[in-house]
This record gives sequence, structure tokens and C-alpha cells, in this order.
Amino acid sequence: MKLLRSFLRAPIQINGKLIKRRKGVPQGSPLSPLLSNILLNELDKELEKRGHKYVRYADDFSIYVRLKKSAKRVGNSIYKYLRDKLHLPINQEKSGICRPQTFNLLGYGFVPTYKKGDKGKYQLVAKKSKWKELKQKLKYLTRKTIPISFDERIKRLNWLIRGWVNYFKLGSIQGKLKKLDEWLRNRLRYCIWHHWKKPDRKRKNLIRLGISNGQAYPWSRTRMGGWAVAQSPMLGTTITVKRLKMRGYVSLVEYHKTASLLNR
Repeated sequence: MKLLRSFLRAPIQINGKLIKRRKGVPQGSPLSPLLSNILLNELDKELEKRGHKYVRYADDFSIYVRLKKSAKRVGNSIYKYLRDKLHLPINQEKSGICRPQTFNLLGYGFVPTYKKGDKGKYQLVAKKSKWKELKQKLKYLTRKTIPISFDERIKRLNWLIRGWVNYFKLGSIQGKLKKLDEWLRNRLRYCIWHHWKKPDRKRKNLIRLGISNGQAYPWSRTRMGGWAVAQSPMLGTTITVKRLKMRGYVSLVEYHKTASLLNR
């Protein structure tokens, strides 16, 4: 307790000056989730006692009920419990009642299942912003101008892929992963094509990959842009998925299948 108190009382630096702090926890502090779990353990017990379905991570939580009327009643009751029993303030701007389609939690969203006999049921999906962030990170790691070797590029990509897929594997993401996989492979082909640089080197490498000299010569001197070449049948049939895997490439779709099986 003494250690926790010392941490909570530690001053903060504002404009080069140390300012005393009497309440609150530093934003982004690793201690914040721990303290939230200690304090809100009582809330978990109360929600379980009442038979509510809920999700909580640190100080973010949501409670699920069928009717809007029930939501208002439960919301008011829990608000009073937090205020009177645990003496905790509630952020009114971030709190409210909403339908599953408009609600996001910890990067996940909800969409209807659209299956026969599943009326009123929802499935988990990754938020649009999370897909956008992933694609931006993949795009950065596959920029042709990054001064790293191909093996190092693959290693960093695999770290990103494993981390992202493991986090969102509970959601329905297979369809989007397949499209992203195709795009990512073309980005890698683009990097390889750019790395070959000179026409003679391109010709020799295409021949090594099984292309005849009669086809390799004009392709090595094509005026097509690198991205267009990367999407062409010429690189698609030479720098194949199998060859990329031999260099260590981890497919998004295949890794998702593996991660999903391990989760069962």
C-alpha cells in the first residue's frame, strides 16, 4: 500500500516544472488497469448477483439487456451503485444507452448475423478504424524505400500480423483478411521488383524463376509502373505464395485459422 501511495502521490511535470498531484492516476499508466480491477471487482460481483450479462476491461464496461426500458432501469441502478457504494464519478459523455450496431468496445463492433433462425443475434467484427490502422502499418512496412532487408521486412510484418490477428480472432474477419492478404502479397512483389532495379538483373531473376528469355527481356524493360507489374500475371506466377512462404511470409488467412483452432 505504501508503494501504491508513493506512485499515486508522485508529482507530474508540466512545462518543465514539477506539480504536486493529489488525485487521479497518470494517463496511460500501467497501474491504472490494476487499480481499476481491484476497485471494480465489487461491481463484477454485483452484476453477477443480479444476473446481468456484461463485459468489463479496467474501467470500461458495458451491460447487455433486451429492451430499452430495461436498459434505463439497469443504467440508473448501476449509476447509483457506483456513486453511493463505491464513491466513483461517472463520465456522462462516454456513458449512455445504444443499440449493438452503434456500439464499440475495445476495438470490436457488433453486426447482425443475418442467418435463418438467428433473428436478434449479433456477431463480433473489428472496428473500421482498426482495419484502417492495420492497413496503414502494413503499407508502411512494405514501402519500397525503407532501408531494410527483405528478411527483416518479413519478420516485422509477421510480428504485426500475429499480434493483430490474435487480438481480433474472436470476430468475423475472414473475408476482409483474404482481400488484405492479396493486397499485401502484391506489395511484397512490388518491393522485390523495385529491389531488382536494373533491367538486366530483372531479366536474369525472371529467368531463374522459370520465365523464358523471350518473355523475360521485354518485361525487364517494360514502361509499366512497379505497382502495375506487381499485380501482373508475370510476377503472380513467378513470385508465388509458395515462394513467399519459403522466405518466411505468414498468410493472414492461414494464421487466423490456426489461431482460431488454438482458441477452441
